[in-house]
Amino acid sequence: MLLRQMLDIYDLIDKPQASGNEVADFLRAHGATDVTVERVSGERGGTDCIKVLIPGSNGKSTGGSAPTLGIVGRLGGLGARPEMIGAVSDGDGAVAALTAALKLVEMNENGDVLEGDVIVATHICPDAPTLPHEPVPFMDSPIDMQTMNRMEVDERMDAIVSIDTTKGNRVINLNGIAISPTVMQGYILSVSNDLMDVMTRVTGKMPVVFALSQQDITPYGNDLYHLNSILQPATATCAPVVGVAIATEQMVAGCATGATHGTDVEEAARFAVEVAKVYGPGTCKFFDEGQFAHLKDLYGDMTRFQGMGEAK
Repeated sequence: MLLRQMLDIYDLIDKPQASGNEVADFLRAHGATDVTVERVSGERGGTDCIKVLIPGSNGKSTGGSAPTLGIVGRLGGLGARPEMIGAVSDGDGAVAALTAALKLVEMNENGDVLEGDVIVATHICPDAPTLPHEPVPFMDSPIDMQTMNRMEVDERMDAIVSIDTTKGNRVINLNGIAISPTVMQGYILSVSNDLMDVMTRVTGKMPVVFALSQQDITPYGNDLYHLNSILQPATATCAPVVGVAIATEQMVAGCATGATHGTDVEEAARFAVEVAKVYGPGTCKFFDEGQFAHLKDLYGDMTRFQGMGEAK
């Protein structure tokens, strides 16, 4: 269980003065050796981008060959102050990612070293703006999506788990977590059987997979409707990306407070940790390499969907 880790992280972020440096110091106190924080500002404010590398026994950071897993916590902000007081639903992805980071750091410190490196990235913003959206309002971000991808999507990541609150929609209708098909280089691929196995183990239930449209895997800013930002990392990497949605049965606005379900956030974090355990040794595949190569032979390059397209 990661309940204690989740509560520790939540206490750190649920306040107006929440900062990346405070979270970084907390992680270092629990054994983290490679944590970076960079303050990034835009027209709508600023945020602290935080990145944690947990080295593996055969990780590339120490000259090894095991693949590196990226865990990205997607959000606009942890709070919408002064409009709303308290932590907002939109911040659950960051809380889950940082919870996973804290658990992995503690495991490493205690001698449970994974084979591959893990890189966790998210940002800390207690006062993000809001954004009109149907059917419920979105949280906006103080930085644009291109900047966010630049800060959170690391070229060292060989595969990415992108965790995001995904409650403001009619597509996913359960309390808990759901995963997406694998998205890679403009293609929506088959759902990973290995990841469904991990999900079954973590939740004790049948795996839940949420639907994606082609619009969802294109970049923000192209005037197309997006479910949310959960698959935006796929627009900035050639690596496979799978979304982990923290969902609710009824629609909940991203700017709603009092809407964080701790057990669901913990479940998303635990799923990410379990994926990290099996990804480094190569026993968890995000996609079938042979099928992907054959798909490209048949239908060609689809990376144009990672760009802004051509306006007519």
